[in-house]
Amino acid sequence: MTKILISRPLPDAVIEAARGRFDVTLRDDTQPMTDAEMRDALVAYDGILPTLGDRFSADIFAQVPNPRAKILANFGVGYNHIDVAAAKSVGLTVTNTPGAVTDATADIALTLMLMSARRAAEGERLVRSGNWQGWHPVQMLGLHMSGKILGVIGMGRIGKAIARRAHHGFGMDIIFYNRSQVADAEVAAGQLDTIAEVMKAADVVVIAVPGSPATHHLIDAEALAEMQDHAHLINISRGDVVDEDALISALKSGRIGGAGLDVYENEPEIPAALRALDNVTLLPHLGTAALEVRTDMGMMALDNLVAFFAGEAPLNLV
Repeated sequence: MTKILISRPLPDAVIEAARGRFDVTLRDDTQPMTDAEMRDALVAYDGILPTLGDRFSADIFAQVPNPRAKILANFGVGYNHIDVAAAKSVGLTVTNTPGAVTDATADIALTLMLMSARRAAEGERLVRSGNWQGWHPVQMLGLHMSGKILGVIGMGRIGKAIARRAHHGFGMDIIFYNRSQVADAEVAAGQLDTIAEVMKAADVVVIAVPGSPATHHLIDAEALAEMQDHAHLINISRGDVVDEDALISALKSGRIGGAGLDVYENEPEIPAALRALDNVTLLPHLGTAALEVRTDMGMMALDNLVAFFAGEAPLNLV
């Protein structure tokens, strides 16, 4: 029977379905796989279902040039933790789980937009501290989001879902940057030629690009300097898309109005300087954290495995 390693605990329905098709080993640890575990898995299993943090680097594959494993069926749409070219060079197929994460991630983007613009996390901390003195007319004034301009960096599935919510729910005008032309943004939206143009014009900027070497520090000090001083930056893509040091500097100096982050450059490590700031909302990578969404993701990863071992092309090849 085909042997599969699942690298983290997944919803019960996914594990049950996997065990109905494969000889499954479930790694009962919520932390990423170590280098030794990844090397061992490549020689002990026919397929691996890894996820965020399981860093299958070129160095790992160089140490296991003839793996028994033939597929990495990634749990998640982002796969920047896997060196895809190096994986393919040793005969591994790589898949991911797009589509299943779209709406949940867009919902978190809107959550962060509202929390950052209306200073919700700061307000909750004030109430919990016991120091709230009661309502008054100029207390904790934030940015009224309705009717403002939303800039989206990356108009893929998730970017479009965010734009729909912002336009139809909050009457926001949409502008965006995408490296290729977008024929249908699904709402009235203006595609601009550069990131700088979007950063300069928007009241709220959401980063929704995939993580890859090409997008590393795409949002750097120069890009942040283009933003209006009341504007808010939201990142629900990958942490290293934003230069964290440059963002901290912009927030400390009041160069931008605020930020909302669900991902971090070296998560789960978050700089103390970032945690100390009141004008940033910090969530623990909640983008897809709903039971039905995580179940759908697991079932999609499992479908990729089933197709591959049936000799068919998986639906979600990377």
